[in-house]
Amino acid sequence: MMFSQARLDTLVARHAELEAGLAAGHDPDSYVKNSRELAELTPIIEKVKAWRAAASELHDIEALLADPATDPDMRALAAAEKPALEARREALQLDLRLALLPKDAMDERNVLLEIRAGTGGDEAALFAGDLFRMYERYAARQGWKVEVISASEGTMGGFKEIVAEVRGRGAFARLKFESGVHRVQRVPETEASGRIHTSAATVAVLPEAEEVDVALNETDLRIDTMRAGGAGGQHVNKTESAVRVTHIPSGIVVVVQEDRSQHRNRAKAMALLRAKLYDAERSRLDAERAAERRGQVGSGDRSERIRTYNFPQARVTDHRINLTLYKLPQVMEGEALHEIIDALVAEHQAALLAAEEPAA
Repeated sequence: MMFSQARLDTLVARHAELEAGLAAGHDPDSYVKNSRELAELTPIIEKVKAWRAAASELHDIEALLADPATDPDMRALAAAEKPALEARREALQLDLRLALLPKDAMDERNVLLEIRAGTGGDEAALFAGDLFRMYERYAARQGWKVEVISASEGTMGGFKEIVAEVRGRGAFARLKFESGVHRVQRVPETEASGRIHTSAATVAVLPEAEEVDVALNETDLRIDTMRAGGAGGQHVNKTESAVRVTHIPSGIVVVVQEDRSQHRNRAKAMALLRAKLYDAERSRLDAERAAERRGQVGSGDRSERIRTYNFPQARVTDHRINLTLYKLPQVMEGEALHEIIDALVAEHQAALLAAEEPAA
């Protein structure tokens, strides 16, 4: 067993305390916080109760079998039930261990998704557009909302760069494994000889940072306004709605021009800057803890090639877990992407479980 009864007792007591406090209706200031904690704790407590019930039932069976006075027919019935009960207890124990794994504090956050065309020129920009549509369709299936923050279109279509906000519960938990280099192998529409080209796009998935996560000092910022470039209607030439924010200490620059409102563009730019600064700090801490994270699925390093999309063979391969699916069209439609993400999440959980073994 990988958890102590004392730890489980503490969780059960906390759950009861939260339920009683919310039922009493006191302290409205902490109502939202306590409601959120209760919602996170309830499924864990249900697993604790199910596991304890199975363990108790198995204990009773074993007591019957150990008692010399047990009726032979009852003994035979108990012996027949024992293997299935043992298997059920083991399954519930694993389920509970997974529920008790440390959570990434950012898992429930919204996401800032950045996709940039890499090597491959126009074909890379087209692929970046394909990736964005894939995530957009996947997000729609999850019930999430996607809003483009900034975009720079490619000359033949697609995007040289696109940044979007993905809003929805658990967005970061599901999308965080998508950070890295995505490679495509296909025959471009402009290729007359039918040769397969290889190009790439880089994906960055940043948890949306709140003001409490990153404090921005006005003295560290240079904020410029300018006329929006590219398509956008008559307002493009008349108003300085585009906003560029430079964080002087880090040199990070963000530009937002999608909205007609300078005020909204500025708010989006500040949110994007916070996410970038927070991500940089997370990356620094992750690098320091690299030795403790031996088994993790990839490093999330944006220079790491994580996946190849081979169009001639309708094949998608995730190199971190050696997973290959021959259903490229379904993946690009956002239908089968969950199969890859589910496998990455399972591998990540297995690594966390393995990391707990020595301490058990």
